[in-house]
Amino acid sequence: MDEGSTGNILTAIRNLFRKSDTPLEECLREALEEGDIPLDDIRILNNVLELENKHASEVMVPRPDMVCIELDDTLAQAAELIVQHGHSRIPVYRENRDHIVGVLHAKDIVGPLLLPQSGHPALSSLIRPTYYVPETTNLKVILHDMQSRKSHLAIVTDEYGGTAGMLTLENVLEEIVGEIGDEHDALRPEDVQVLPDGSQLVSGRLTLDEINERFGLELASEQVETIGGHICEIAGSIPAQGYSIVLGPWRFLVHEADPKHIETLRVERAE
Repeated sequence: MDEGSTGNILTAIRNLFRKSDTPLEECLREALEEGDIPLDDIRILNNVLELENKHASEVMVPRPDMVCIELDDTLAQAAELIVQHGHSRIPVYRENRDHIVGVLHAKDIVGPLLLPQSGHPALSSLIRPTYYVPETTNLKVILHDMQSRKSHLAIVTDEYGGTAGMLTLENVLEEIVGEIGDEHDALRPEDVQVLPDGSQLVSGRLTLDEINERFGLELASEQVETIGGHICEIAGSIPAQGYSIVLGPWRFLVHEADPKHIETLRVERAE
């Protein structure tokens, strides 16, 4: 994008905000119809507006799926956990996950790991302060606080002060710009792939209607729309790789999953 086009977009946005007597959503629709702002930019702006209507509980990693380490564990155990899961930060707890005492950063353990094992410091000397947010806090407030605190991870608390889950800056930003991948993320497959053995690899984001049509099922839910969400609803949590369930004449086996959702499922005849 050259300087001219950038300037035109900024001018259009300024003009939108000058229309103080017109709802911003209506201004955005008008800008889209007139070609002032590209569709992708309109979507991002709408997502920003929606942050006030979304709460921490809607996008957090649930407590059972949090990757944590106990305060009394060793530096080597912490390094193994970080490498295994590919996280740059992990919460540290005392006794149980209702007592999060801090956050361990991967970069803070690199230097100490170079020392002889006998000289490894305790995790308590390396952890950083914890940022807590109630599960009812809206994402706009959380994003602002994360920016001002320079914090990338928050512990989400329930009404009793216990740990409900955790939220990262990436979780919040994905609500604005969509999924953020990195070099550690597997490439997303096509929605449906037929494997050599006749089974099918399907995306967890396929809707129940699409699954019903393809496999002759009558799956329904009042809470979720996708097959991945439906499997999680039945299991009561986000199941690990290898979990399977029979639905009608088909077995659905979790092929890939992360702490937030089911990525792919293998579907085969339940015989």
